[in-house]
Amino acid sequence: MTHDIFRTIRDAVVTELRALLPDLPEELLARVLVEPPRDPSHGDMATNAALVVAKPARMPPQKVAQDLSARLSAREGIVSAAPAGPGFVNLRLEESLLRAQLPIVLKAGEAYGDGTTGGGRKVDVEYVSANPTGPMHVGHCRGAVVGDALSNLLFKAGWQVTKEYYINDAGAQVQALAWAAYWRYLQALGTALTEDEFAAGIPGGLQYRGEYLIPVGEALKAKFGDSLAPGAAPADAALWLDTVRGFTVDAMMAEIREDLAALGVQHDIFISEAALVQSGAADCAIADLAARGLVYEGVLEPPKGKLPDDWEPREQTLFRSTEFGDDVDRPLRKSDGTNTYFANDIGNHADKIARGFDELVQVWGADHGGYVPRMKAAVAALSSEKPVAFDVVLAQIVKVVKGGQPVRMSKRAGTYVTLRDLIDEVGRDAVRFTMLTRKADAQMEFDLDAVVQQSRDNPVFYVQYAHARCRSVLRQAGDPAAAELAAAPLEALSDPAEMALIRRLTAWPRTVEGAALAREPHRIAFFLHDLAADFHLLWNRGRDDATLRFIREGEPEATRARLALVAATAMVIRSGLAVMGVTPVEEMR
Repeated sequence: MTHDIFRTIRDAVVTELRALLPDLPEELLARVLVEPPRDPSHGDMATNAALVVAKPARMPPQKVAQDLSARLSAREGIVSAAPAGPGFVNLRLEESLLRAQLPIVLKAGEAYGDGTTGGGRKVDVEYVSANPTGPMHVGHCRGAVVGDALSNLLFKAGWQVTKEYYINDAGAQVQALAWAAYWRYLQALGTALTEDEFAAGIPGGLQYRGEYLIPVGEALKAKFGDSLAPGAAPADAALWLDTVRGFTVDAMMAEIREDLAALGVQHDIFISEAALVQSGAADCAIADLAARGLVYEGVLEPPKGKLPDDWEPREQTLFRSTEFGDDVDRPLRKSDGTNTYFANDIGNHADKIARGFDELVQVWGADHGGYVPRMKAAVAALSSEKPVAFDVVLAQIVKVVKGGQPVRMSKRAGTYVTLRDLIDEVGRDAVRFTMLTRKADAQMEFDLDAVVQQSRDNPVFYVQYAHARCRSVLRQAGDPAAAELAAAPLEALSDPAEMALIRRLTAWPRTVEGAALAREPHRIAFFLHDLAADFHLLWNRGRDDATLRFIREGEPEATRARLALVAATAMVIRSGLAVMGVTPVEEMR
């Protein structure tokens, strides 16, 4: 673990709080925070300690803040501690203490910010998990980037991470895909049927008409010749359906893997819904829940508001999800006796729990938000003996525009902009960075023109330019070793712009911890943008003030100090970009 100055100061605050009020319970002290103040002019850090303990201690928070400030002011490294507002304490640190963090960064390198917050707990992060019915599209892209960056973030913060893709290869949509692939197979054989004639005979019609299935049809012909052709009539589908469905799903998953690889996403494990269904995982999980009295036969209340035309009260097999916070019990069996989608999901999560995960994190599309309470209830019930945490990150839709207008849909996909279209247009790194410049549940407009602009308004360019400038300075200085710079005397670093940059660097471990706990990888992009802004400000000031230039002729010690600051900045930018899955650039042309 690398050093976190915020944790060091928090430890000092808790120590003085214990000395001031010896009988405080540990669970109360766990709520004490030390954070940057909202207004930097108030100091380097602020703590809510007095507000947390005032009521249990039966003291006014202002009195606790005053007494705590007196004790903290006497500690080495703290210039001043002053009560503020209703009970906060603002802290100013010795500049020497802040400067002393630079050697820590330089010695740790990109591992700076690695933490132990996760405590080595095993977490399964399931993301993308698209139906294998077509190429990856922009909506999948956002979930893929968010899930991958979140996985990297949790790993950096001390979790054991498994990246998982759950293949939704069971159900009606995959059946429809098989029919569409079979049509392309018949086309490859030269059928006399028209598309409309074929579609007219299919249950539900021909749902997938994109050109991406043409190669699948040709591959089916290459492998099976015309041996599947007699099954052209819907009544004969049993002769070929399983074969074509399995072949097509495999072909689609191979393409999805290629698309994900182009985006820099590599999953550790792929789990097939169809395989879980065949294994009886859902039935076993339901039987386990039933043995604990959590499954029953009953009739649900009618839906609120206007009743659907096809609704009728009937007895169903239900899960007592209301006992675990859901607003209604949930059906586990359809009218034909087969499992509901929810039942299959219960089997999926029972399988994850059986694999020994301590936490489950999943990235879903925002349109699945209503599904969260029932899944939380299911996981709580399945893991009642040894609770497993369950979190869902919802990713909103992305609208792609160019020239201020929505981008025309992909002809190959038929109905949407593909992930590969996006990568080919602006590049992998721009896609990944841009997808993390908004909180996942905020809607996003992906402007193809903006993400390639070389301006400070483009965060991708702005952060990459800061790293390129750092590398330019270091190359000009002969690329001094980090160990050499870590030993540099740092007293020459005293300008407010230099100290602001150092303060930003020291906040990196705390940013990693906070973002991991909140499951919010977009915080990393925000931090890097602020760090880049601090660096660019210092760079620009050096143009007007020679004393702030990084390389000073005839002043080797001052130069080494500034090179240490530049090298540390570059390392933290690389550390952040690694979490985002973005490659730092050495120079920009």
